[in-house]
Amino acid sequence: MLFGRLRKEIQAVFERDPAAKSLLEVLFCYPGLHAILLHRIAHFFYQRKFFFIARLISQFSRAITQIEIHPGAKIGEGLFIDHGAGVVIGETAEIGNNVTIYQGVTLGGTGKEKGKRHPTIEDNVVISAGAKILGSFTVGKNSKIGAGSVVLKPVPPNSTVVGVPGKVVIRDGEKVGTAGVSIIDLRHDLLPDPISEAMYCLQKNIEVLERRVLELEKKLSDVPGERKESMNKCINS
Repeated sequence: MLFGRLRKEIQAVFERDPAAKSLLEVLFCYPGLHAILLHRIAHFFYQRKFFFIARLISQFSRAITQIEIHPGAKIGEGLFIDHGAGVVIGETAEIGNNVTIYQGVTLGGTGKEKGKRHPTIEDNVVISAGAKILGSFTVGKNSKIGAGSVVLKPVPPNSTVVGVPGKVVIRDGEKVGTAGVSIIDLRHDLLPDPISEAMYCLQKNIEVLERRVLELEKKLSDVPGERKESMNKCINS
């Protein structure tokens, strides 16, 4: 069981990080892998109500990896934490299978309420660098969360979320492999930019208005003197 999971965690690194060169490198030089393995041990003690030992292991893991995973968090198979510095995963967070998390991600709560207060991340989700997912809701399978996004409400499956607060900008963009298995899309750099699109539309509207003003000025310059004065008075009034 333990070695089977370890094999899947290592396989996830090779599948999703082209920089991984050898088994020894992955085993000894990947803090994301170390954090996951130590979390498995801490979670074992947490489930058996050895809370102090569990927290002690998680604090040790945080010290050597810069990744903080509460021992109560439930994590599925194939999680890949790339780089990992600054990642925080809360106590009641739940993470499905084959999830990818980049540095600076927070799976946090929004208050001091008891019970489930952290997000549930379903299978094949990619969470880009610096994203914050805050609250007790679900991020649907095969979704992508853009870098720096702040997600405060549920995300449907097969969606792409960007912005602050996060907004769904793509739905049902799921890619399916030849065997009918979902492919994990790691291209988190190819995301829409709604702010840039809004600025582009605004610029186009300004250009249209400037052309109309120039046309009006040209027409006004062709009007005889007395009529021009009366038109100017009407415009100024």
